[in-house]
Amino acid sequence: MQISNGQCGLCSHFGETHRDNNLISIVTSHQAEATVVDECGHPKHASLHLKVTPISGCDGFSPAAAA
Repeated sequence: MQISNGQCGLCSHFGETHRDNNLISIVTSHQAEATVVDECGHPKHASLHLKVTPISGCDGFSPAAAA
């Protein structure tokens, strides 16, 4: 799937508690498999323990740092 700016896959809060090569690849390529799901670490959502896909999105988007 193609990931656009403003979607979870390119957000600094997507899987932020465990950066790994898969997450870095999503940020650099703007591509992700349809089956990818990870946690949202946004402070306003942390207590909800949300699991989101890279194409999900919310008003709390914060761009991930370039790898």
